Amino acid sequence: MRRLVVFLALALPAATASAELVEEVRLGVMQHNVCVLDCDNANKEDGPDISGEIVFSSPDFLDVLWSPRPYVVASANLGGDTSFAGDTSFAGAGLLWNWDFADGWSFEPGFGYVIHDGELSFPFPQGDPRNDVISESKVFLGSRDLFRTSLALNRDLGDKWGAQLMFEHLSHGQILGNGRNQGIDNVGVRVIYRLGE
Repeated sequence: MRRLVVFLALALPAATASAELVEEVRLGVMQHNVCVLDCDNANKEDGPDISGEIVFSSPDFLDVLWSPRPYVVASANLGGDTSFAGDTSFAGAGLLWNWDFADGWSFEPGFGYVIHDGELSFPFPQGDPRNDVISESKVFLGSRDLFRTSLALNRDLGDKWGAQLMFEHLSHGQILGNGRNQGIDNVGVRVIYRLGE
């Protein structure tokens, strides 16, 4: 949790200081830990999550990468589990690419890095029966740092507003950590508000 607070303390003032570079603000609700491909852990933890994101204009030096837009994101889990610890919330930053494919429609893949406050591993030694109860309700992520990959379908609702259907996956990919890597998949909808003219 301490890393999450430190990250927000550093990222949010930077975002505020760069307010003239902010292109979009997004807010929505996500279903926490849904079954997408690997359903072994999809019944663990609960939702919903409130998801907020600030998207910045793409700086010139990112032209070589097809001009992705930087973002900062925070997601707060409202499900909670008072028997052991709260369910997984996170904050982070990354890059988003946006490709228009029809009038008013765009596809948006993204890649980022987040810090979470969820569980890393069992609190008791391996084989301890006290772990069984915890394993039924908790996702073990193995690393405090995770990659965030996302896919979104965006629809314009006028000049200033838009809507987004999105999927995000959190995992350390055996790169940021090792051992347990159960990962989390979230799906939801968000409203987009565009700043500027």
